[in-house]
Amino acid sequence: MAAKLVETRGEGNAILALSGRLDAYSVAEAWKGARQALERNRNLPVTVDASGVEYCDGAGVALLVDLLRQPRPVGAKVTVLNLAEPFQRLLAPFDPESFAAAASPLAPPVSPVERAGRAAAQAGRELWELVAFVGEAGAALAAGLRQPRRVRWKDALAVAAEAGANALPIVALIAFLMGVILAFQSAVAMKQFGAEIFVANLVGLSLLRELGPLMTAILLAGRSAAAFAAEIGAMKVGEEIDALTTMGLDPVRFLAVPRIFAAVAVTPLLTVFADFVGLFGGGLVMLSFDIPWVTYYRQLTASVNLEDFFGGLIKACVFGLLVAGIGCLRGLQTRNGASAVGISTTRAVVSAIVLIVLADGMFAVMFYYLDY
Repeated sequence: MAAKLVETRGEGNAILALSGRLDAYSVAEAWKGARQALERNRNLPVTVDASGVEYCDGAGVALLVDLLRQPRPVGAKVTVLNLAEPFQRLLAPFDPESFAAAASPLAPPVSPVERAGRAAAQAGRELWELVAFVGEAGAALAAGLRQPRRVRWKDALAVAAEAGANALPIVALIAFLMGVILAFQSAVAMKQFGAEIFVANLVGLSLLRELGPLMTAILLAGRSAAAFAAEIGAMKVGEEIDALTTMGLDPVRFLAVPRIFAAVAVTPLLTVFADFVGLFGGGLVMLSFDIPWVTYYRQLTASVNLEDFFGGLIKACVFGLLVAGIGCLRGLQTRNGASAVGISTTRAVVSAIVLIVLADGMFAVMFYYLDY
């Protein structure tokens, strides 16, 4: 039977008689009528007679709690009587007064000065963590070079295979396209002056000194820095880092050092591979402009030298160190929570790319003053 509500008024009080089924399908109409009855009898005590209730589920309990929690004048309290024992057990855990508590006031707006102070404090904490990590990693790397047996070379080889060998296809694709684009765009402009042969100079110097190591490092930042941050971050969330510390193992030496050694080792190799693939792509474009391979090769070897080649390798080593270091740092900085690993991964990629670009600019200035 559907829920029914009967309102009666006695001497100095009002009675709301509920009967039938108080469930999710029938309680809506009775709920509306009960609220209106409370408003009509606002200054009188109201008794809710539930002796006729045949069934009551969560929706019916919500109706009773809502009636009990309504703000009333002094002496006009709402009470529920004659509710069957099984339904009374459903109602008992709820405290109507707790539902009627006033909402907490809104926090006062934060002033621009306070926001600037918080940002400065956060930047200071991150700088401190960065300096501490650099010190710990530097000491661990020095110890690993002094005592190679302390380094987990098996893990380093596995990381090198993942970060190096598995990255060859994407590095080859990007390097080839870069060589083709550089050669084609510059050849179209130089053809107006009959200087297509000098495209070899442009492609060779650009790839060996700048684009080869820079492009490889950015690809590694997207692949390896994100992977390092996600792996170590998942271990941090799973409290595996705390377990290593409890067992007396240094997380930096145990987790970061193998990854840094692997990244520093594979980044120059990937850079060399990218250089040759990019030069090959430029040579294919030169063939379309009637410049044979021999001429392209001779012009290329005449315009670049070993200094250009090794300058790019030095950049690659530094970029690999930055990529691995920032990936491990962001992983160790992972907080608790479901989204913590994703945040650390994003921060690792962004930070690595920014540091790579900054380091590349510093190399450009340094090479200029060294006349390198």
